[in-house]
Amino acid sequence: MSDTDGKKPLGLGGTPRSGQVKQSFSHGRTKSVLVETKRKRVVVPKPGVAGSSSTSSSPSHLGDPSKRPAGISDAEMERRLAALRNAKAREAEDAAKRAEEDRIREEDRQRRRDDIEAKEREERERVEALRAKAEEEERVKAEAAAAAKRAEEAKRAPASAAPAPAAEEVNTRNQSAAPAGAKPGLSPRKDRDRDGGGDRDRNAKAKTDDARRAGKLTLNEALAGEGGRTRSLAAMKRKQEKARQKAMGFNKPEKQVRDVQLPETIVVQELANRMAERAADVVKSLMKMGMMVTMNQSIDADTAELVIEEFGHRAVRVSDADVEHVIDSVVDTSENTVSRPPIITIMGHVDHGKTSLLDAIRKTSVVSGEAGGITQHIGAYQVTTDNGAVLTFLDTPGHAAFTSMRARGAQVTDIVVLVVAADDAVMPQTIEAIKHAKAAKVPMIVAINKIDKHEADPNKVRTDLLQHEVIVEKMSGDVLDVEVSAKTGLGLDELLEVIALQAEILDLKANPNRAAQGAVIEAKLDVGRGPVATVLVQHGTLKRGDIFVVGQQWGKVRALINDKGERIDEAGPSVPVEVLGLSGTPEAGDVLNVVETEAQAREIADYREKAAKDKRAAVGAATTLEQLMAKAKADQSVSELPIVVKADVQGSAEAIVQAMEKIGNDEVRVRVLHYGVGAITESDIGLAEASGAPVIGFNVRANASARQSANQKGVEIRYYSVIYDLVDDVKAAASGLLKAEVRETFIGYAQIKEVFKVTGVGMVAGCLVTEGIARRSAGVRLLRDNVVIHEGTLKTLKRFKDEVKEVQSGQECGMAFERYEDIRPGDVIEIFEREEVQRKLA
Repeated sequence: MSDTDGKKPLGLGGTPRSGQVKQSFSHGRTKSVLVETKRKRVVVPKPGVAGSSSTSSSPSHLGDPSKRPAGISDAEMERRLAALRNAKAREAEDAAKRAEEDRIREEDRQRRRDDIEAKEREERERVEALRAKAEEEERVKAEAAAAAKRAEEAKRAPASAAPAPAAEEVNTRNQSAAPAGAKPGLSPRKDRDRDGGGDRDRNAKAKTDDARRAGKLTLNEALAGEGGRTRSLAAMKRKQEKARQKAMGFNKPEKQVRDVQLPETIVVQELANRMAERAADVVKSLMKMGMMVTMNQSIDADTAELVIEEFGHRAVRVSDADVEHVIDSVVDTSENTVSRPPIITIMGHVDHGKTSLLDAIRKTSVVSGEAGGITQHIGAYQVTTDNGAVLTFLDTPGHAAFTSMRARGAQVTDIVVLVVAADDAVMPQTIEAIKHAKAAKVPMIVAINKIDKHEADPNKVRTDLLQHEVIVEKMSGDVLDVEVSAKTGLGLDELLEVIALQAEILDLKANPNRAAQGAVIEAKLDVGRGPVATVLVQHGTLKRGDIFVVGQQWGKVRALINDKGERIDEAGPSVPVEVLGLSGTPEAGDVLNVVETEAQAREIADYREKAAKDKRAAVGAATTLEQLMAKAKADQSVSELPIVVKADVQGSAEAIVQAMEKIGNDEVRVRVLHYGVGAITESDIGLAEASGAPVIGFNVRANASARQSANQKGVEIRYYSVIYDLVDDVKAAASGLLKAEVRETFIGYAQIKEVFKVTGVGMVAGCLVTEGIARRSAGVRLLRDNVVIHEGTLKTLKRFKDEVKEVQSGQECGMAFERYEDIRPGDVIEIFEREEVQRKLA
């Protein structure tokens, strides 16, 4: 059969097949390699010629036609057998070639292994040589030191015990008898021991190096382990580091069991900090419990207790209020206390000369710096008298609005100096100051000021004080009184003596060696310095760097400034200082306490802030539905004047708010939307715009952005420096909300004689004006049997047929009512006029 019979000739070459093989390396790396292989073609004989393949090597069977496949000629069969033999020959050649390549590759690998081992061996020998050289140098140095020591001892030794040359001779002889390879100064035995020891050291070192290098990935191991995954180099380094730490004794210490303070709720991060655990581990533990929380979320105490037990610690339940127990409550005893300066508060009515008197004592001029010549802040000063006595003075405002300031001054004081003007006697704020002093249970000294005036009458002052149970010494009482003049300085020395005598009687003492505690006299927000609090230290010593908590704020003392504007490092008892470094502006009257850590201060401040919010929420929620409805109804009938107040200090802001609460009556009131300390900001303007309120700045100004925002939004900003003017303006503005008073004036009466029906007009009353005058524009009431049955206006007023504006008494006229026609003869018409009168708040 020919090759062109339509059938493909048989062949064993096959078609090339391509594919990818993935190779794996250390660190989990893999690489895909593109390979090409040849597929071997297998010829399956037909059933009739099954034995031909097994007997192909035997020439006797090749030409047997009975065992030949059907339809294949002798030439074709011979050609196929030749192709088969050629293929087998090529396979044998390929196998031999691959074997040769494998042998060459293995020899190359072996050669590289030998090179690496040789390099490692050379490196070890070099290290050993360096170590031996270092040891030899150390030995030589030691021998030299020993020889020097022996020489020094030989010099100090007595001459009788000096066979040293013989010993040196023996040593020299031993050295000369030593082998040629031995080192000088060593015997042959020692040399042998040293050599043997060196061999042992080298063997041990080799073993150690092998153990240390067991974890290293060398090129030999990388080549030997080709095709399989091995441990990463980082894992081997970690294993070596653990082994090294274990060998050096740096074992991991045992877990420390802690007592964890657990409040009612706690933030996850804070819980982790208290357990000294990682926050991520705590979050993971909570997620295992089914709680998907972050480290900034709060969890309840029961859940936190489970977490604490899981980490092996002990939970100690505490209430939220227990955080304040860290505040140092030291009980001062007579052994640890020393004398302290007295705190004197000057109180009295406005314009009675309190600040002027303090100026005269301090020999300064404070009153000239006050707006309007009145004090609107609590001033704290220290004065050293000529006798060397140190006195701390507090100057309080006398205006009626500053009631809380005077009360605060009386609470922190030791002695109250009540200033009463000799020409004005006892006034309302004088009486209020007396009440504050009695409530605080502090001794009082009456200073009768302005004694230099002609109309001064000190005896009238003493007599008026009797009405308020203040009996001075000159009237057989126990209250000290001094006649002074702040203008001429008369009686000031006597006043200081009296104050010193009263302080000596009180025997004031304090412990300076404890955590500081003080009262906030005033607080403000300074643009350059931030929140600033004027603190009067009462116990302990306040130092720079102390961590403190004051009210709902906390901080770290950044600077202390005394009353003279000087920076100081510490302030003892009875010393007034300005404290910088607060987190926010505290309330005037808050107590400052020094604590140990920032965490404690922050925790106490957070607790106090939360308690204040809860208290405000409880006050707002403690109302019934009837109360809410009554309040809503009352609010509808009461007009409100909303305002936003910003002041320079906390005390002034409080005084303004208290004064605003007193303005108004049942019809109108002033509502302070927001008050604060510091400059007027853009947020204040936004609040005022939303409420339609003006912004009042007391001794403060608006910043540039706030001014621009106010101009754009049409918000009014009003500045004041004297509280009188502020109160008067707000009162006048609130008066504008009052409804005008309507006054009625009766101008005449008319009696209906007849009633007519006029087409197009309706019922018209023919009337006679009996009294006064009837006007077209006036209001009218219809009286029947002296009972008002209608009130309204006139539709028409005619005399004869003409429309007129008014009709005089005794004249007849015709009247028609607007939208009312039930009129009868005999009814009386009352004519009146209404007048609106503008009202003012008292």
